[in-house]
Amino acid sequence: MNLELLRVTKGCNDERDCPALYRTDRGTVVARGWKVADSAAIAALELPEHEGVVELPADLVAEVLRNAQ
Repeated sequence: MNLELLRVTKGCNDERDCPALYRTDRGTVVARGWKVADSAAIAALELPEHEGVVELPADLVAEVLRNAQ
């Protein structure tokens, strides 16, 4: 899988340490974010074993969506 950085969190210049979104060569998007450790929130999502969740700043997602138009 090839990753192309779309955007890193505002005010953060190091994509290795900050939430970020990447476009893949498979027609998908990869999110790098803060691990969700709230067991009640994870349970409420009823995730299958092969899925996981991360938390991202809303402005990061909004900016990428605005620029995708």
